[in-house]
Amino acid sequence: MKKLSEGVLRGDRRSIARAITLIESGGADAESLMRDLYPKTGRAHVIGITGSPGSGKSTLVDKLISEYTKHGKRCGVIAVDPSSPFSGGAILADRIRMQGHAENPNVFIRSMGSRGALGGISTGTKDTAMILDASGCDVVLIETVGVGQSEIDIIRIADTVCLVLVPGMGDDIQAMKAGIMEIADVFAVNKSDLHGSGKVVAEIRMALDLSRARDWFPPIVQTVAETGVGISELVSAFTTHNEYLNKSEAGKTKRREKIIYDVESILLKKISSFIESSWSDLRTDDILQALENRDIDPYAVSETILATYFPQLGRGIER
Repeated sequence: MKKLSEGVLRGDRRSIARAITLIESGGADAESLMRDLYPKTGRAHVIGITGSPGSGKSTLVDKLISEYTKHGKRCGVIAVDPSSPFSGGAILADRIRMQGHAENPNVFIRSMGSRGALGGISTGTKDTAMILDASGCDVVLIETVGVGQSEIDIIRIADTVCLVLVPGMGDDIQAMKAGIMEIADVFAVNKSDLHGSGKVVAEIRMALDLSRARDWFPPIVQTVAETGVGISELVSAFTTHNEYLNKSEAGKTKRREKIIYDVESILLKKISSFIESSWSDLRTDDILQALENRDIDPYAVSETILATYFPQLGRGIER
């Protein structure tokens, strides 16, 4: 793993690609790699681009890449695509749209399948962002799959979350709903050359005015991604938010919360894997028959497994 991690730290594109493939596969080697890279992370500005399907996120990201690289920034991009229900692979549509940057040495684009994850990102998104961070990227853009109001997992990875809304798709109503509304640090009203964009902006401002007091008041940037209108203003809003995080108590709290989540997610993943393996070992025909006959219930079986390996949590089957 040392040779691979050294390649990532040099910014070698082949090493970066191999490292991401490794963490998608999982296993002890992936954990060893991330341990090597972790001390070199925490420098990139991680930006989540989220919003409903059809809001123009991919085109927006494409223009953001151009804007950042124009100013000499190294840019990593993670495009989370819907997975095939058959193969589990990504459709790769977002990567195709960004193909114009494929030859740029300062840009690395990776598509990832959501693989059934419901929060708009893939299970390997966090580690992939860390790999791109360690490789020397100044900015890491994460485009979520676009699942609407439940798409809030991105806040556990991104420093700055941009919610993309468009006129004419009911987003003015969606914006009033708490879940998706509260995760945004910056709002982008895309396709703002269409009728109704002013209404979307007004609805967002009203919702923000009614929300609880906050130190950071999310800016609303009107964009037309197809033509590049508003892109520089959007990048400026991202930069301002990152500066706010670096100087404020709220930023320190957010960093701590992300660290706590990182440890918790690793613990949950390990425990889940252990429990699945344990249940597989304990799953006898007698137990399955007893469940089928309703002689015992799944809750009791679960507590028996917990009692076996975690005595403080389980009580066992009570006859």
